[in-house]
Amino acid sequence: MAHLGDYIYEGAGADGRVRKHDGGEINTLADYRRRYAQYKSDVSLQRAHAQCPWVVTWDDHEVDNNYAGEIAQDAQAREAFLARRAVAYQAWYEHQPVRVPRPRAWADLAIHRSVSWGALARFWVLDTRQFRSNQACGDGRKAFCAESLEASRTVLGESQETWLNNGLSASRAAWQVLAQQIMVAPYVTIGADGARVSMDQWAGYPSAQRRLVESLHERAPGRGVVLTGDMHSSWVNDLRVDFSRPESAAVATEFVGTSMTSGGNGADGFTGTAAETMRANNPHLAWHNAPRGYVLCDVTPGEWRSAYRTVEYVDTPGATIRTAAQFVVQAGRPGVQPV
Repeated sequence: MAHLGDYIYEGAGADGRVRKHDGGEINTLADYRRRYAQYKSDVSLQRAHAQCPWVVTWDDHEVDNNYAGEIAQDAQAREAFLARRAVAYQAWYEHQPVRVPRPRAWADLAIHRSVSWGALARFWVLDTRQFRSNQACGDGRKAFCAESLEASRTVLGESQETWLNNGLSASRAAWQVLAQQIMVAPYVTIGADGARVSMDQWAGYPSAQRRLVESLHERAPGRGVVLTGDMHSSWVNDLRVDFSRPESAAVATEFVGTSMTSGGNGADGFTGTAAETMRANNPHLAWHNAPRGYVLCDVTPGEWRSAYRTVEYVDTPGATIRTAAQFVVQAGRPGVQPV
């Protein structure tokens, strides 16, 4: 099982959620340990861990919402935030099933790594938080500003980006799989100031986004798949080197999985005029919906099949699970097809 971040939430507990955690905003090592302990007391989560091995990475909420490298979301001073980040990383390491070297200092916990599934697949587990440039244009959903277009801006950091590129070049596994946090494909909406994207996702870092997709195209042609979290909804995207040219060929496919309980019961995807507008603005988008669930992947050397498994509700036990949609990618033929 791949869990792609936001295992815990750092904010205060709130009413009206499927599960409410205790306490306010967490900052200390004791706080983070207590939050993990409460989450791990959940019987359903215990059973999920017992059922199969997990490959995990973190996103922002394991530390602080939308943090970027050494920069907190709010006005917290750098030194204070780095101390908080270090204890959050330590608690994550203590409570998650990971085999990464323990660092000399918790402020520098490197978690990007590769995991092999024989000759079938190589999973590249990424860290899109610790080394990134700060979100441009003041964060949020914005039209591109000059800052966002700077070529030097990064999501992975130079060292991790080089590690990934070299690894993709060297690996001979049938499938090269990026297990990572934030959506690679843009989700474009149109405002008075033009096309808007999330400055926290890869689309807010267009030079880094292009480098990533180019790397998949050049180093793993016809065998690249991206598994993504973060969105609390489900998306299937064809990845293109230049998303402004929808007529260009897809070079890889991105499967975005929804949350298990965060966001409550969820909802169906856009319909009617809203759906038409969404697809017109995002021609790389093959499918979207927003009930809770998971993505079940059936992989052979010749094809990758993803089934989106959803339930109608999660606020009470006993919901029937169904397959909302299925998609296939043929090895050597980039581009996703519905089944």
